[in-house]
Amino acid sequence: MNINRLSPVGLKLFNLFKECRKVYSVRKLSSEINFVSYVKLNISLGMGLAFIWPMKKKSETKVEDKVEKAPSIVETADELFENGHYEECYRILLHSEENDNVEVQWRICRALYNMSKEPKYDEALRKDYVSEAFELISEQLERNWQHFAVQKWYALLLDAKSNYNGIKERIKQLENVKKHMDLAVTINPNDATTLYMLGEWCYQVADMPWHQRKIAEVLFASPPRSTYEDALEYFLRAETVQPRFYSLNLLRLGSCYMKLEKEDQAKYYLALAASYPAKSNDDHLANKEAAELLKKLKN
Repeated sequence: MNINRLSPVGLKLFNLFKECRKVYSVRKLSSEINFVSYVKLNISLGMGLAFIWPMKKKSETKVEDKVEKAPSIVETADELFENGHYEECYRILLHSEENDNVEVQWRICRALYNMSKEPKYDEALRKDYVSEAFELISEQLERNWQHFAVQKWYALLLDAKSNYNGIKERIKQLENVKKHMDLAVTINPNDATTLYMLGEWCYQVADMPWHQRKIAEVLFASPPRSTYEDALEYFLRAETVQPRFYSLNLLRLGSCYMKLEKEDQAKYYLALAASYPAKSNDDHLANKEAAELLKKLKN
């Protein structure tokens, strides 16, 4: 550009532009120097920036990721339990380093209880499983009475233990069993298994034979009473909380609707119970009983 041809005003503007460029260049250079100094300082201190030097080697990151993703003893036990491997579930929990933990203890009791229902074991061994589980859960009740699963499994194992001691003892413990179920559902109102258990309690009381009612009348000033409607309410609540979680809950829904002469609803739930994937003895029982009840409805 020939600046000699510029007018006085144009010459002033040109000189002003040159000054601005000098200032910008100096500031830019200063910023770059400061940034490089900052990076060097951080590297020398071992802090580093993620995009300049990784804090962890790739191999270390992979190992830690694997450790974080490894299932806990409780998760492994739950998976075994859900697939009907009760004995394996019991063994890994029993030999766990966390054996004294309440979450491990009540799961041991759960595994023992389900082992006690397996027909492959003889009667004496099944009774021993119930006794062992009841002893463990009784200890946990003293230490962790506020834990809903402890209350739940104490109720269930008290019922199972009293059943081995005869019908009179079982009837005698009915109110005590329900008390602990009620405590469990108060602590955790959204546990489907507890809701099923309360439904089963109501169903059994409503379906109690005449001679057992007479025993109850002798044992209690006011014998326990319930209805199929009460039972149905609990079974429906359980199904709402966790749909199709348990084959016997589906079976009982169908049975309640049969008792209440609601055939369409009964058929619906009995069909679900009859076709439920069988992973446990309870599932096989539900499959068989539901199929038999469906035949009665069709005849």
